[in-house]
Amino acid sequence: MSCSIPIPHSGQPDSLEGWSLPAWLYSDTAYFATEMERVMRPSWQVVCHLSDISQPGDWHSFEFLGESIIVLRGEDAKVRAFHNVCRHRGSRLVNGASGCARKLVCPYHAWIYDLDGRLAGVPGKSDYPGLDLNRHGLAPVDMEIWHGFIFVRLEGDGPSVAAMMAPYEDQVVPYRFEEMRALGRVTIRPRAVNWKNIADNYSDGLHIPVAHPGLTRLFGKSYGVEAEADVDRMWGDMMDRPSAKLSERLYQHYLPHVPHLPEVNQRRWLYFKLWPNVAFDMYPDQMDFMQFLPISPTQTLIREISYALPDERREMKAARYLNWRINRQVNAEDTALVAGVQAGMASRSFTIGPLGESEVCLRAFCRRIRELIPEARLEQAPAAGWNHHEI
Repeated sequence: MSCSIPIPHSGQPDSLEGWSLPAWLYSDTAYFATEMERVMRPSWQVVCHLSDISQPGDWHSFEFLGESIIVLRGEDAKVRAFHNVCRHRGSRLVNGASGCARKLVCPYHAWIYDLDGRLAGVPGKSDYPGLDLNRHGLAPVDMEIWHGFIFVRLEGDGPSVAAMMAPYEDQVVPYRFEEMRALGRVTIRPRAVNWKNIADNYSDGLHIPVAHPGLTRLFGKSYGVEAEADVDRMWGDMMDRPSAKLSERLYQHYLPHVPHLPEVNQRRWLYFKLWPNVAFDMYPDQMDFMQFLPISPTQTLIREISYALPDERREMKAARYLNWRINRQVNAEDTALVAGVQAGMASRSFTIGPLGESEVCLRAFCRRIRELIPEARLEQAPAAGWNHHEI
């Protein structure tokens, strides 16, 4: 760590409080590698819902930071998570996003694994004297099931998903996540921006009345933001006044009453971002998961899927379609916004910018990054080799 990094002493105010992260953090290769180690690898990532792997042998895969992870249901009905790596020569065991198998058979040399991860068979086992099958099962991955959703974590011992979301547990329970089922399949949208620009935009409330006229027509001035230690929360309450836009007006009209939700949630769109890159949007009609998966300093994949409770009412089907229409436009607007920010950050004229007192989520995000990576306090990138300890 460079001694020139301006770290505040305990109990003293931080001179960088109220200022954004410096622009070089959004394109620098060395910093990106450090960020993946200290921020992303210890983070929880959602893979799928229990209903997506309902039968023994069902599996789902998840690609993250060069790792391939599989979650699968065993013959004993338990759900487990493993690295998708054969213990013989490192081959991937399964390919694709999902599937079902009675056993996992390596396509390279046919080593066989039971659904609980145990090494069950090795062709030509006599050729491996002393090989202990019990010590060469699949490498497990830390896993947590939260309200029916399966999360995994590559490393670390930080708080659980349940602990992170504890401040909002009473708001989540009425939505009955455990009973939800997928609407369609996982989609992947590539974006030529740094993942933090997408995360910043998601938790930014000030741009809503400026850049999202549809949301403004729906919510008026009700959009709010707040930040807890590990979670950002945003929300907007639909107005009774019919929107001038057809899709929005029809959504307001067709959205039916949802008996299991409190009255305050009947017309509320509720957004959460779980540190650092998992977001989920909770509507009366459905919920959408999004993850901002870093690929490089300037490349990100947005992974998303929708879930909903079974509801065959025509009004609900119409509301879900109209929800998609409205949010397709919002996504297009956000795509243009973050592309503009990424391009602007390449200018030598920009280093850091001020954050208003109402920008509580962005302030909290910057604070957390600076705590984990002190070099993020520097306005300019340090000399090459500063992160050699990360390699």
